[in-house]
Amino acid sequence: MEMIRIHTETIQLSQLLKLAGAVATGGEVKAMLDTSSLLVNGKVETARRRQLRAGDVVTLIGENDRQTWQVCQEE
Repeated sequence: MEMIRIHTETIQLSQLLKLAGAVATGGEVKAMLDTSSLLVNGKVETARRRQLRAGDVVTLIGENDRQTWQVCQEE
């Protein structure tokens, strides 16, 4: 699991995925949401503007792998 550190109280799901290098555009995020391949805290997510906070875990399920990130508050 990779830690993604944020300076603000929240970050949008699409911004986190860009920061993590998982996507380059918002369109890629939309495609992931349409195929139910994104989980937030273990539940299928459908909103790319979902606000994430420290402690939230995002999982991207690929055909052959799985990537996981946890949001952490930078101190």
